[in-house]
Amino acid sequence: MTTLILIRHGHTDWADKKLAGWLPDVHLSDQGKQQAEELPQRLAALNITAIYSSPLERTLETAQPLAKARGLRIHKVADLGEVKFGEWQGQTLKVLSHKKEWKIVQAAPSTFQFPDGESFRETQSRAVGAIEKIVAGHAQDTVVAFSHGDVIKLIVAYYSGIALDNFQRIAISPASISVIELGPVGARLGRLNDTGPLQNHQQPKK
Repeated sequence: MTTLILIRHGHTDWADKKLAGWLPDVHLSDQGKQQAEELPQRLAALNITAIYSSPLERTLETAQPLAKARGLRIHKVADLGEVKFGEWQGQTLKVLSHKKEWKIVQAAPSTFQFPDGESFRETQSRAVGAIEKIVAGHAQDTVVAFSHGDVIKLIVAYYSGIALDNFQRIAISPASISVIELGPVGARLGRLNDTGPLQNHQQPKK
């Protein structure tokens, strides 16, 4: 069984204000940097063998303290990157919330495609595909994947059997940890949106 640790990037100044998407130069705030520095201690009880990350700056900055503490390299995986918001990228949530499509994004996301971007179904497909490849190379290991709020929600929804139209009901906070155990007979959600230490998480016996 593979233990997958999903971690959302730390706080940024864009949080709850704008859709950063794939824009460059979106960095961690001071709060986010502190959250990243706390991750090695929060994960101290786990025997981590590999670290994967979205290639965007805010995720890499979140991953770096853990990678340094464990002496591990960060493997960049484009398919763990943020939703491709297309024309919505860079816009404020205040403006977007007044669009008629906003209700569709929240209530029926499986039917929506971002203008000049991708659909949530496409995001889920590529992200889950990336996770499947990672897991295939790490049987019996504990691995960490740094990604983004919506992407992690879509991954959790897939492995938990939650319909795509209900994935927005999942909350994933900045620097939160979610744990999925993946084995030959299926998946089990061990933690969700955890913001504390994981010393009580019992790893499967090898």
